[in-house]
Amino acid sequence: MAVRPSLAYFPSDNTLLDSSGLPWGVAVTPFSSTDERGSPPVTGDEGDLIPRCTSCFAYFSTLCSLHRWSWTCPICSEDNDLSADAAARYARDGSHDPPELRSAFVDLLLPGAEGEAAAATTPVYVAAVDLCSSEEFLELVKSALLAALEALSPGSLFGILTFSSKIGLYDVQGPIPIVKNVFIPPDSDGTLHVDLKDVMPFCSFLAPVGTFKDRIAEALETIKPIASWERATTASQVQDHALHHTRGFGVAMDALVNYLSVENGTTFELARIFAFLSGPPNYGAGQLDARSNGDHNTGKVVDSNNTLLPEETSFYKNLAASAVQAGACVDLFAITNEYTDLTSLKVLSVESGGSLFLYSNTDESTLPQDIYKMLNRPYAFGCVLRLRTSPEIKIADSYGHFFPDPQYMHVQHINCCDSFASYTYDFEFEKDSQFSRKSRPPILQIAFKYTMIVHHGDTSDDVSNSVSRSKFSLQRRLRVRTIQYNTTANIWDLYDFVDPDVVLTILVHQVILASLSDVVEARLWLHDWLAIFIAQYNKAYKSVRSADSGVSDIDVNFSNCSQLQPLARLVFAFLVSPLLQVQDEHIHPDYQTYLQCLFSVLEPASLRQAICPTLSSYSSPDIEAEVHQSLSRSVFTSERPIFLLDAYTDLLVYYLPTASPSIPFPPPRDCLLRSTIDRLKQERTLTPRLAFIHGAHDDTTTFEKYLIEDRALDGTLLDSSTGFRSFLEEVRSRVTEFGI
Repeated sequence: MAVRPSLAYFPSDNTLLDSSGLPWGVAVTPFSSTDERGSPPVTGDEGDLIPRCTSCFAYFSTLCSLHRWSWTCPICSEDNDLSADAAARYARDGSHDPPELRSAFVDLLLPGAEGEAAAATTPVYVAAVDLCSSEEFLELVKSALLAALEALSPGSLFGILTFSSKIGLYDVQGPIPIVKNVFIPPDSDGTLHVDLKDVMPFCSFLAPVGTFKDRIAEALETIKPIASWERATTASQVQDHALHHTRGFGVAMDALVNYLSVENGTTFELARIFAFLSGPPNYGAGQLDARSNGDHNTGKVVDSNNTLLPEETSFYKNLAASAVQAGACVDLFAITNEYTDLTSLKVLSVESGGSLFLYSNTDESTLPQDIYKMLNRPYAFGCVLRLRTSPEIKIADSYGHFFPDPQYMHVQHINCCDSFASYTYDFEFEKDSQFSRKSRPPILQIAFKYTMIVHHGDTSDDVSNSVSRSKFSLQRRLRVRTIQYNTTANIWDLYDFVDPDVVLTILVHQVILASLSDVVEARLWLHDWLAIFIAQYNKAYKSVRSADSGVSDIDVNFSNCSQLQPLARLVFAFLVSPLLQVQDEHIHPDYQTYLQCLFSVLEPASLRQAICPTLSSYSSPDIEAEVHQSLSRSVFTSERPIFLLDAYTDLLVYYLPTASPSIPFPPPRDCLLRSTIDRLKQERTLTPRLAFIHGAHDDTTTFEKYLIEDRALDGTLLDSSTGFRSFLEEVRSRVTEFGI
């Protein structure tokens, strides 16, 4: 569980916080295997025995004041009695202390999970495949599912469903694959006339991967796109788009969720659905009227009120709630350049605990690698996350892919959580509260309750018994971390120990939320925030000697504080990012929705990389020269011939046109540059696209688009490296408007 605060020293009072101009909060990665320093939790059993405060319900930790028969809560200072058993537990000698007495970061097993019905522990995966697609789309999906089969443990259960104007269920457990179809009613509020459980028994639909992997692969090969005679030919559709495909995605997913709900708690605890889409749902319930939005493919992403395109229907939000109740998590993979209205669809994956992926074409798609990486990393499900704070601190807002508890404040439910998922909290002071010299230091306690499936390996030599439920067990666990922070009354301490990555993370979440109402206002707010912050900084450091000393004396580069120096560039990078562009005809609106989802879940270091790329130069493929602070065309005049640009989703290797012909292009497999690329690809949650570009004979547009300092605020590429410098001069002028 990594916890990164924006301010390493917490401010002593609200006046200091306001005068600093900085956001105050934390970014939490609850299922990370270590803390932010790389230390793992102390593990143990008997998680149910850890005492809880009778007032605020915080958990006992090493930061508590422990007495013979009582303990004092570090959060609310409540005195709590210890039961006789608890007192005896904590009276042991130091060599046998329970985990909560040895560390403030513990991960404990809760009783009952090992005794759950074994039948409910089997992992279940279902592929939902769009047949209203091209051969290239289906070949890519087949490759991805074959990769998924390699990543799954042998005892997992796997099912295949297809959809178009009908739903197809596959039974692969016989000598040949059998598919049974159910036609989807065309009505926008229609439902299937028959339940899927009546079409095919659940035991026939889900096949053990270990026993039937080859049969599943054979079944995938039989999947073909719908024939031309199956395409929709209603008058209205033909008028707008001849032979438009019928894609009954909404009904198919609703029927699948209902199908799974019957077996939830009996066959499985969590089912993961991989939904592959090649275009917008346009048939039956949940259809989206993408035809009426012709401007969407030409860069119109806001309406007349500067509002990003809203959800067209609540169908998928309701479906997400049903999926959570059914124990299903939906990962949505859209492989299309057609407007698909991901704004309406994203809620299905986000609120069910899944991920949203977008690939603009099949040629450059990393779908097989992404799905393999996703299934190879550990994940938890049925998660409950709760952050408790000292009474002086108020949680102003929380951000991330969760759904709030309907009854309890600041309790978040997460259907599925992997080790990279991050959640952000924004703090403020409670009214008339402060941290004085005599008050207790500020405390944060994060509690994360979760379930995971543990695979115990093969327990039988009998191949027919490879699906034995005894290979898996459920573990319900409790992870608790309690952290004490120092406070300061000195603004210099706030500035000198700020974490710019977490500051950016909080700002990104705030701007994304504001942009849903008015993207232009969100951009202006971010621009003003930087100007006001620079004004506060200059006031604190007395960089401006007098009111008439002139605009040129305003320090916009944070010369007195190295920790703050990246902030102006990070804010500029965010302002020119595709997410905040409103009229760029080259930016697809679905791509902006994808970025919203991606940015909302990344931990701070990864988010910074995605917004502001890193540029490194190499003297040769085996000699790294330096990491460049500037992202401008000035690199073209560099003496270094090779550059590696890391933009999180893209890795670009660029050779200057003047690079010596003796330097091999592309770089050889056994060089330092290639090793660095392989390491970066391995560390990512998704697989970055890799491109090698030689300035002497290749198109450099892909590389130049990441040279953000050469861009104006509207995203257009300038002829000279003046974009970022002009922005700083504009901010310098804006600072004077705030009384500096």
